[in-house]
Amino acid sequence: MKRAVILVMAICFASLAQAQSAKSLLSEVSTKVKNYDNIVINFKWNLNNEKEGVNQDTRGDVSIKGEQYVLNMLGSTRMFDGNNIYTIVPEDEEVTISGYNAQDDKEITPSKLLTFYEKGYVSEMDIVQNVKGRKIQFVKLSPIDSKAEIKNILLGIDVQTKHIYKLIQTDANGTKYTLTVNSFKTNQPLSETLFTFDKAKFEKDGYYINKLD
Repeated sequence: MKRAVILVMAICFASLAQAQSAKSLLSEVSTKVKNYDNIVINFKWNLNNEKEGVNQDTRGDVSIKGEQYVLNMLGSTRMFDGNNIYTIVPEDEEVTISGYNAQDDKEITPSKLLTFYEKGYVSEMDIVQNVKGRKIQFVKLSPIDSKAEIKNILLGIDVQTKHIYKLIQTDANGTKYTLTVNSFKTNQPLSETLFTFDKAKFEKDGYYINKLD
């Protein structure tokens, strides 16, 4: 009985140390990315649902400065200037403008990508992988909210640079989303108007402007 109690205590202490280690690593990542003026990421995106027989790959890029971002993916552009979200679809020559409420936004948006894990998740160390000579430490994030649509997230972190290399999100329905970073550049010479929506330009080009209430 005494040995069993000691074993349980040892497991508890080991789990606590592991959680603290995961939190420490995530804190380092968060602190580092917040010190950059801007970040430009090129990535590969995969959506996989074995039950539905869906396995889709695409590539994209995103420029982030504070809360603002410009995301290019699947032939469209999604831009956030701090107040509104603009979805630009060249194929349809249409721009949809929607307001933004941080309290209603539960998605992992581009501006949250590098810091979303700070709240709402329990973290623990997972596997370590060697990717072309880079040591990638995965941290498993489980949502505190038992009703969350997300089952868990695996966040792969480059141990040397403290940059996020991979994000694997598994939903409760089994759908898996994987984002793999191909390049991670910081403090780039971005245009001053990159995060500014030029309504007159799009109207001149014949785009339909759809503003949602």
